[in-house]
Amino acid sequence: MLKIGITGGIGSGKSIVCRCFQLLGVPVYDSDTRAKWVMHHDPELREQLISAFGPETFDARQHLDRAYLSQKVFHDAAQLAKLNGLVHPQVRKDFYRWLEANGQAPYILKEAALMFESNAYTQVDHVLTVSAPTALRRARTLLRDPQRTAAQVDAIIDKQLPEEERIRRAQFVLYNDDAQLVLPQVVQLHQTFLALSAEKGRETP
Repeated sequence: MLKIGITGGIGSGKSIVCRCFQLLGVPVYDSDTRAKWVMHHDPELREQLISAFGPETFDARQHLDRAYLSQKVFHDAAQLAKLNGLVHPQVRKDFYRWLEANGQAPYILKEAALMFESNAYTQVDHVLTVSAPTALRRARTLLRDPQRTAAQVDAIIDKQLPEEERIRRAQFVLYNDDAQLVLPQVVQLHQTFLALSAEKGRETP
């Protein structure tokens, strides 16, 4: 099976692009959603998180307190590395289980905001970056998340890879810049990925 990673900075619109691919019948693994699921449902990981970050990591209803955890790790590189070191291996296992369940698809997408930062790109054959100008991404995020301030959004953008670096490291780019239509780009990429999947199938013994 061909595995395509899809990434993009905050506000780039990668989730909308993923929904377009899903309408074409392509299975999409949402790393962020699955990470939340694993953190809630893996007993061993829950204990590790509580041990590392305190009992406040889960609220009285035993739900993950994302605001608390974000506060603990956002400005502390060592704490963030500790969190990633606990969560990413479990998400990797979950991804491979998901792959087995979707093994009949010609290709799949793995959506991850931190595709390169988390080394998730090593689990896929190619990476597609959804690109948009920084000012547009900031405006979209503030509209989508009115609880965030402009300074908070800028802090998130500053912690992510620069747009130019994401484009340089990706094999495919989709421009969601309000100047080019998204759907025709998705359809063209879909045909490209189907062809790459067929080619990979011919190469597999």
